[in-house]
Amino acid sequence: MTDATFSIVIDDQEISARPGQTILQAADDAGLYIPRLCAHKDLVPHGSCRVCTVKVNGRPQSACTQPAAAGQVIESETDEIRGVRRAIVDMLFVEGNHLCPFCEKSGDCELQAVAYRLGIAAPKYPFLFPKREVDASHPKIMIDHNRCVLCGRCVRASRDLDGKHVFDFVGRGIDKKVAVNSAAKLADTNIDISDKAVDVCPVGAILRKRVGYVVPVGERTYDHDPIGSKIEAARER
Repeated sequence: MTDATFSIVIDDQEISARPGQTILQAADDAGLYIPRLCAHKDLVPHGSCRVCTVKVNGRPQSACTQPAAAGQVIESETDEIRGVRRAIVDMLFVEGNHLCPFCEKSGDCELQAVAYRLGIAAPKYPFLFPKREVDASHPKIMIDHNRCVLCGRCVRASRDLDGKHVFDFVGRGIDKKVAVNSAAKLADTNIDISDKAVDVCPVGAILRKRVGYVVPVGERTYDHDPIGSKIEAARER
């Protein structure tokens, strides 16, 4: 511990944190993986998915937005918290149309990978099978709203990294969705194939065309190592 750091405890392990860090950032630095979907290292914390829920001194908080503070006692890998995360991920699956065996993102999808890590083989809630559109009007990019989990990564990346505001949320409640900054379709926006907003989607909602299935089964991101493995490996080193 130095003058610039302080101590917090996660699941009975004391780790160091720095002023200005969130609990999620401090945990990552210590090699302790906390599941997340809306959080991304290059984006401002959003706290929308709640998959990173932990208990901080007995109270539920989102680890991606909650600042780390000296003396915090944090519960992450308890049966209760894992149950909360499983329920959230279950609902994300049934509220959209996620057909993993046929999805170009399978093996690279963070939602799928988090589900496997949480031990979810099939959702326990009834599927809603909503009717959602696919916008493939752009020559190089498509957006499939069936797979969108409303994480807001594309919204924040387009706004903060690309400076374009291509995406934003419209509607409320069950009618909430990601819309584009055009009255018509994706092809009429100023999105570009190189935009960061195209890269940050954790699921198969925003995809580059003509590259699906290029990486064969067995060589995809999570085919061998579960999500979070790189963070945990850093702790072992």
